[in-house]
Amino acid sequence: MAKLTKPTNAKALATFCSKVAAEKIANDIVVMDLTNYETAPADFFVICSSDSVNQSIAITDFLLRQSKNVGLDKPKVEGDIVADWILIDFFDVVVHIMLKEIRNFYQLEKLWKDAVFYKFNEETSKLKKVTVKETQTN
Repeated sequence: MAKLTKPTNAKALATFCSKVAAEKIANDIVVMDLTNYETAPADFFVICSSDSVNQSIAITDFLLRQSKNVGLDKPKVEGDIVADWILIDFFDVVVHIMLKEIRNFYQLEKLWKDAVFYKFNEETSKLKKVTVKETQTN
């Protein structure tokens, strides 16, 4: 992984979180821009899938470690005991690390279907704008 630097805005933080999750082999990484929602709980959601509870914990631990390494404030973490759906709340960005079956059940992308969607491209480490249909993981 290339040297990470401290993100300077919410979209850069969402990209940072995507890069770190990809390093731990997170699947189907989607970034949702919620800034057009007046009542959204954050500016961006980062949603990714994992194959197991152990992988979810590894993604979480790595993201917390890398965040600390670049000087970010410690985020709030929820769900790390059961670890089928872990939330990491950086305030402007909320990361959802979900087991595939949990993600398929809740379908957050459909719930927030009017958001602007991006898929994380692991080869370029950049976000590519996509439609909600292109985010489907089934």
